[in-house]
Formats: sequence, C-alpha cells, structure tokens
Amino acid sequence: MTRNPETMSCAEFQARLPDLIGSGANLAAEPHLRSCGLCRDLLADLEAIAQAARTLFPGVEPPEEVWDNIESAIKKKRGEGDG
Repeated sequence: MTRNPETMSCAEFQARLPDLIGSGANLAAEPHLRSCGLCRDLLADLEAIAQAARTLFPGVEPPEEVWDNIESAIKKKRGEGDG
C-alpha cells in the first residue's frame, strides 16, 4: 500500500527520492516537497552536487568493455546462486 504523499514523513519521502530522481519524475509536483522546506533544501543540495560532478568529467563515457565486464559478472553471480 502506498502512503498518501501529502502526509508522508521526511524519512519516507527521502527513501523514495532515489527512485523519483531515477524515473525522471517532475519533483516540483511532489506534494511533500511543496510543504517541506527541509526536503526541498536536500533536493537542491543533491542537484548542486550532481551538477558539480557532471562538470568534473564532461562527456566521459567508460569503454564498452566495462559494461560487458559488469554484465558478465552479474551473470556469473546469478549462476553461482542457482546451484
């Protein structure tokens, strides 16, 4: 059951925040943010940190084999757990 966003605690909202950010949701429309200055400030800080991090390595993408190695490691790990 999903809790009413208008009565959500800061802890509950902050637990959902990574998923909200990852989904590309319009966070300005989130009822909790409209009523909670603490969480608005937190989000502003996170956005500032993310922007600063993007300027450290603009346009740098890891080589394709990095993603291949990650995928291979995940598949290997899944195979080990099936035994």
